[in-house]
Amino acid sequence: MDVTTDAAAPWLIVGLGNPGPEYAGNRHNVGFMVADLLADRIGGRFKRAGKAQAQVIEGRIGPPGPLNRRVVLAKPMSYMNLSGGPVNALRDFYKVPVNHVVAVHDELDIDYGVLRLKLGGGDNGHNGLKSMTKAFGAEYHRVRFGIGRPPGRMQVADFVLKDFSSTERKELDYFVDRAADAVEALVIEGLERAQSTYNS
Repeated sequence: MDVTTDAAAPWLIVGLGNPGPEYAGNRHNVGFMVADLLADRIGGRFKRAGKAQAQVIEGRIGPPGPLNRRVVLAKPMSYMNLSGGPVNALRDFYKVPVNHVVAVHDELDIDYGVLRLKLGGGDNGHNGLKSMTKAFGAEYHRVRFGIGRPPGRMQVADFVLKDFSSTERKELDYFVDRAADAVEALVIEGLERAQSTYNS
């Protein structure tokens, strides 16, 4: 569904991650990193969202006029595998249609730093997506941030819960910035135009 057909409804942009300083630099927390950058751009600070187990910022993105969008940025404060409950509570509270939800998350099957935007689909073993899909269905947008596969015989769970390597960190700010640009393009311009720019 194109964004212009339901322009009045707010967008719920969800950065997926695990709460707590010990997880802050993990690959699994790149969704939080993108959400934090978007918060800086909006000029807001995250605050606890009522009864929902999440931190939120309400704001607007896009130029003045018909392309200006009302958005709610959110970081679930549950652990990753329980993200669906807090996100669904926010979706209900802000009356956000499922196709106005954007999940920003790490993706193992994409090379580091590469982005893929899509609507709907499977969870590819990602526990945050699995929880969201179970809570309200699969027809939400995803901004998939590639982290690549674990080296050698390292377990996936160990890999995603490790910090980005020193080599990766040299480009991390650039890639996070590009992912934030992709989220804004998706919400303002629609999926197809955003895909044509960012699905490199």
